[in-house]
Amino acid sequence: MVRKKIKRGFRISRYVIYRETLVDGREHFWSFLGAFFGIGLIAFLQGFMLSKAENVFLIGSFGASGVLIYGAIQSPLAQPRNLIGGHVISALIGVTVYKLVPDIIWLNAPLAVAFSIVGMQVTKTLHPPGGATALIAVIGSEKIKALGYIYVLSPVLTGCLILFSVAMLFNNITAHRRYPANQKFARHIRRIFFNDDSPDG
Repeated sequence: MVRKKIKRGFRISRYVIYRETLVDGREHFWSFLGAFFGIGLIAFLQGFMLSKAENVFLIGSFGASGVLIYGAIQSPLAQPRNLIGGHVISALIGVTVYKLVPDIIWLNAPLAVAFSIVGMQVTKTLHPPGGATALIAVIGSEKIKALGYIYVLSPVLTGCLILFSVAMLFNNITAHRRYPANQKFARHIRRIFFNDDSPDG
């Protein structure tokens, strides 16, 4: 009996390790393309509309979001509600902390991140890069700080919508990827953009 349990545990462990270390070329390809075009589109718009000195569209937290929405598309933290809601709520909190709390780095930086975490938890929009979005509102460049609540709309909301739109396209092109995790919604998107009525599988 004990030997059977050990063998079964060994088989399960081997399977889990195999799945976790499996190199899926197709998955890497679509993750790469999605991230490249998502971040690239924001960078292109910034370069097209602003001078190199005005780095306000491409905030660092978008890179972390890219990892989730292009590389871990089934994660609860990568879903549209989390992506958009997490960033927007965190940006609102970050700007509010910047405006209300004295400019003391050891005080306003942790407050912005801590409040953003709680805000995302309460609204069920937890998205780890949101913490960085709140932090950027407090410790970012003077151009970022000068935006005030405009920061919430642009770069944060506009950037999220660009990342999301690209994710909807690249994460649904092939049959083995579905985004968002809500299958009905994913099927609806595939029907609209790709005229695909095939069942999930």
